[in-house]
Amino acid sequence: MPRIMFLYALIAGILLGFFYALMSLGLNLGFGVLQVVNIAHGDIVVLGAYIAYELSSKAHLNPLLGMLLAVPPAVILGLLIYYAIAPALGKSADPEMLSLILFFGISQVIEALETVVFGNNQKTISASSFGSGPVHILGQAIPREYVLAALVSIPVIALVFYYLYRSRLGLATRALMSSRDDAMAVGINVGRTSAISFGIALGLAASAGALSNFILGGTNPTQGVDITTTAFAVIIIGALGSPAGTLVGGLVYGLTFQFAQTYAPSWANLVPYLLLLIVMLVKPTGLVGKRVRYA
Repeated sequence: MPRIMFLYALIAGILLGFFYALMSLGLNLGFGVLQVVNIAHGDIVVLGAYIAYELSSKAHLNPLLGMLLAVPPAVILGLLIYYAIAPALGKSADPEMLSLILFFGISQVIEALETVVFGNNQKTISASSFGSGPVHILGQAIPREYVLAALVSIPVIALVFYYLYRSRLGLATRALMSSRDDAMAVGINVGRTSAISFGIALGLAASAGALSNFILGGTNPTQGVDITTTAFAVIIIGALGSPAGTLVGGLVYGLTFQFAQTYAPSWANLVPYLLLLIVMLVKPTGLVGKRVRYA
C-alpha cells in the first residue's frame, strides 16, 4: 500500500505540476519584462475560465476550443493595459509601488465586471466530453482531468520555450528579461517587445483559465487572489524572471501539494507555502535562479 500511494502521488503531482507551470508562466514572463508583479494575473486566469465556460455551455463548443478562443481577447487586453500604464510607470519615481496600486485597481475592476456579467455562483464545466472514469498509468487510477491538463499544458509550454529560444522576438524578450539597459544598448525596441510580451503573458493566463475549470473544480469571480498567490509561489520557488524556473517551480509545487494531499490532506494547502519559505531562506534566488531579482 505505501508504494502504491507514493506512485500515485508522484504521477498525479507531476501532471498537476505542468498545469501549475502553465498557470504561472505568464506571471513570470510579465515580471521578467516589466520588472513588476501583475497582481491582476489571477483575475485574467478567471476571465479565461469564464470565456471557456460560456463558449462550452452556451455555444456547446469543446472546452479546449474555448481555451484557444480565450487567448486573442486576453492578448489584446494585455496590449491595452500595457500602453495605458507604461507611460505612467516610466515617469514615476517609484514605479514598483505605482504598479502595485495600478494592478490592484485593475484586479478589482476585472473582478467586479466578472461578478456583474457572470454572477457570483460557481461555474463548472463537465469533463465528460473527454471520456469518463480515471486514466490508468503504471497501474494507478489517475483523474482524467489531471491527464488532460498535462496533455494540454506540455505543448503550450513547449511552444512558449520555442518562441523564447528560437524566434527573433523571443530572443529580444529574453534579452530584455536579462537586462533592460543592455537590450536598449543593442537596439531592441523595448516598448514594442514589452507590449507584445505582456500581451502573450495575459494570453497564457487566459489559456490556463480554461483548464482551471477542471483542476480547481470550477470558477467564481473571487478566485483571482488565490490564483495569483499560487502562481507567485510557483515562480518564487523556481526563479523570478526565469521561464525555466517556472517549469521547475510548477513541478515542485504540484508534487509537494499532491504528496501532502495523499499523506496529510489537512496540510495540503499549507505545505507548498512552507516549502516556499524554506526555499527563500536557503536559496533566495529560487531553485534555478542565479541572482536575486527585485520588482
